[in-house]
Amino acid sequence: MACMLQVAASTVVAASLIRKKQQEVVGFLEANKIDFKELDIAGDEDNRKWMRENVPGEKKPQNGIPLPPQIFNEEQYCGDFDSFFSAKEENIIYSFLGLAPPPGSKVTKSPEEETSLPNGDVAGELEGTSATEGAEKAEEGGENEAQKGGDEDSGNPPETQEKNTEEVTEEAEAEAEAGEAEAGEEEAGEEDS
Repeated sequence: MACMLQVAASTVVAASLIRKKQQEVVGFLEANKIDFKELDIAGDEDNRKWMRENVPGEKKPQNGIPLPPQIFNEEQYCGDFDSFFSAKEENIIYSFLGLAPPPGSKVTKSPEEETSLPNGDVAGELEGTSATEGAEKAEEGGENEAQKGGDEDSGNPPETQEKNTEEVTEEAEAEAEAGEAEAGEEEAGEEDS
């Protein structure tokens, strides 16, 4: 690969959590045969200085000293362990690392990379659509399916369709009346108190 990943890590780590994070990043890169160079920030002052200078200000902790592992693609900052872990979980790790996925891999593109939707629409095209317009379009879609014969009663004679509609209406009315009766009983119980 043309890019060289660099992992700023420490060979001398007192905190086991940092050591585990470093091992997870390095292990993942090795397992996936991704070329990288490990920069020892404990034994080499130049590497420590380089890491601190190349982690963007908004990514540095309050004390200003970023903890390893920090991941870079050449001079480009990729992120810290938490960002790496999230990208791995979301299956956008190659995008996170700034690398092309290996041929034949089933890798999800990051949201920024996805410009078209499965139905062929361009992402962001419907952002101006209001919720009611979206609901109306969904209803129109439902009506079209019913007109095409997707309605489950479409094979029944018209009399049966009317009976089914009447039964549903009667059930709905009965449920509504029962709900009103319960509400009335609760109000009466509150007045007695």
